Amino acid sequence: RQWLIPDARLINRPNPTLWRNASNRQIYLTAPDQEALLDGPALVFTALVPDLNHFKGSGGGRVYPLWADAAATQPNLRVELLQLLAKTYGLPVSAEDAFAYIAGVMAHPAFTARFAKDLVRPGLRLPLTADAKLFQQANTLGREIVWLHSYGERFADKAAGRPKGPPRLPKAQAPHMPAKGAIPPAPEPLPADMEYDANTQRLRIGAGFIDNVTPAMWAYEVSGKNVLRQWFSYRRLDRTKPIIGDRRPPSPLEKIQPEGWLSDYTTDLLDLLHVLGRLVALEPAQAALLDAICEGPLIPAAALREAGLIEDATAD
Repeated sequence: RQWLIPDARLINRPNPTLWRNASNRQIYLTAPDQEALLDGPALVFTALVPDLNHFKGSGGGRVYPLWADAAATQPNLRVELLQLLAKTYGLPVSAEDAFAYIAGVMAHPAFTARFAKDLVRPGLRLPLTADAKLFQQANTLGREIVWLHSYGERFADKAAGRPKGPPRLPKAQAPHMPAKGAIPPAPEPLPADMEYDANTQRLRIGAGFIDNVTPAMWAYEVSGKNVLRQWFSYRRLDRTKPIIGDRRPPSPLEKIQPEGWLSDYTTDLLDLLHVLGRLVALEPAQAALLDAICEGPLIPAAALREAGLIEDATAD
């Protein structure tokens, strides 16, 4: 997550539709569009207006908003799909339900691993269960996934264990920064390095550190990009990148940075670690659910074609 000045004079190729339909109910799904998917979740979610590279920080992707309007009254999903799902399960299916189902089924590493051969070619395919109970399970898991990805800003439900605000791990599992681990602020310069010790489960940032960071949190990747390293790359002392080929030299604006480590950085890092820890904890349940969906009854392509959702006669 990054701050930006929402001014078309500063944003490269702003997308008017994304900005026009932004609201405190909007949720964006982003997925790879130009590159093969390597590992990690097949898609990610955000409550913030995403940029072209939101999915993994580079490579380009595609944005799919849940709503086609800022008032969140027009789903960005075909009504025929929602009708087909409702008929199949014998219960009402909302746009949020379908969106959450996608998150529960696809936003985890087991999906990417299971369909690795297919994902060499860009483009994602979603298995649609014909089992109402499995749909409900995926819907429940998916709502937690979206809640986590959006840092508690979307699909919050206190009764379901998803209070509004930054998600938190149970106290015994939570990463924490001891008083002696505080990262020195200005006049000390920004940290230059971030390292991890799996034996002590300590994440060191310059002269400071955070304890109780599991190897799974540290290793969490989205299509080949380590999330924690990517996060730190925007906040370290030297943010320059090597010039490859004919790429333009770095802008002098890159030299503008805080005089030292900000307390907001520490808060954001701890929030991120809590999110990663909870995502990792959900992965076994998501993997088991995906197996059950793929081995159980699925809605066939013929049903989608009959509902007018598939025009290509060769699709399967």
